[in-house]
Amino acid sequence: MSSRILVDLAKLMKVRDDEGLMKRERVIQSAQGAEITVAGGKKVLNFCANNYLGLANHPEVVEAAAQTLMTRGFGLSSVRFICGTQDIHRELERRTAEFLGTDDAILYSSCFDANGGVFQPFLDEECAIIADQLNHASIIDGVRLCKAQRHVYSHCHTGTGLRNFDGRELPGLEDILMLDSVRNARYRLVATDGVFSMNGDIAPLDAIVDMCDKHDALLMVDDSHGTGYIGRTGRGSLEHHGVLGRADLVTTTFGKACGGASGGVTAGRKVLIEWLRQTSRPYVFSNTMAPPVVGGTLKVLDIIQRSTELRDKVHGNAAYFRSGIKKAGFSIIDGETAIVPILFGMYPNDANLVQQFADDLLEEGIYAIGFFYPVVARGQSRIRVQLSAAHTREHLDMAIAAFEKVGKKHGITG
Repeated sequence: MSSRILVDLAKLMKVRDDEGLMKRERVIQSAQGAEITVAGGKKVLNFCANNYLGLANHPEVVEAAAQTLMTRGFGLSSVRFICGTQDIHRELERRTAEFLGTDDAILYSSCFDANGGVFQPFLDEECAIIADQLNHASIIDGVRLCKAQRHVYSHCHTGTGLRNFDGRELPGLEDILMLDSVRNARYRLVATDGVFSMNGDIAPLDAIVDMCDKHDALLMVDDSHGTGYIGRTGRGSLEHHGVLGRADLVTTTFGKACGGASGGVTAGRKVLIEWLRQTSRPYVFSNTMAPPVVGGTLKVLDIIQRSTELRDKVHGNAAYFRSGIKKAGFSIIDGETAIVPILFGMYPNDANLVQQFADDLLEEGIYAIGFFYPVVARGQSRIRVQLSAAHTREHLDMAIAAFEKVGKKHGITG
């Protein structure tokens, strides 16, 4: 092996470490939940999991996964079209499509794979993709795999005129849809997150759907951070805006609110989904979802659809925490989701600060992670607090008190 790359990478990582940009993984020694055990045996409260409904270790879900393991096995050692399709895979696709208000659905090993395989089958160099500037990395990578012309609009800006967001002045969605090159494209597709993971805000999908109808454009929504608890019955950001069933393609994950294990799905109009079965490379060439995950996820859908109790609780917890952390003196991004970004970009050496702050929180029994460049833009460092239905009011009060204590240590709160 050439030694040059080893030397070069060591230098690059030294620079990244000096700038406070190295990510380090903490080790958990327990199941996921509101309370977890970290390396060394310390019990702490977890405030950074995507476990919005608290179902990651729910006894009914664990039991369903265990039963499926015994009856359908651990894995299938195959892709779907060879010998990787069980009856439960078809059932999960049917149930998911019904839940999301679409005609059909297709399973993937993750939503990253779903997004990686959703653009290339439909779009070539004669087509156009118009994407929100804060779309998830998986959408960005998926777009790169196809040859369509690419355009980016300013975050959640559906109208016209340049708008500066996070230091980038970009046009609105309609500005791009009116470009001659876009109007003359064979197909136009607008791609957006439903809930944006780093900000916790919800895309204005009611306006976007109308814009797509007006300009004869397809709409693809990644609702990974919305499915399960956003909307009146947890059907996501499209339900939240009253436009359920009006997106052409919806990608989402079972790895967040829907049990927190793994697996993704693309749901949409029947002919689109059938074409993906034939041509989507991450589907055609990847092993099928493991049977225990499918069995557990089917139980998750049962739990979500029989009551909105968990959905209602996580929203109540988020509102309570958001109010308390603002009263403590922190700057946050307001929103309607269980994601509460606490901002540190206004302070010097924000990347180092946010990591030290998170380490100090851990000493106080609160598990939270600092986010910094390149996960977010430079100068946009934050701690993304994520609330769960598994949190109690006592948990929330303990977290707010810990933030306030550590904030005083670093001169952020009075």
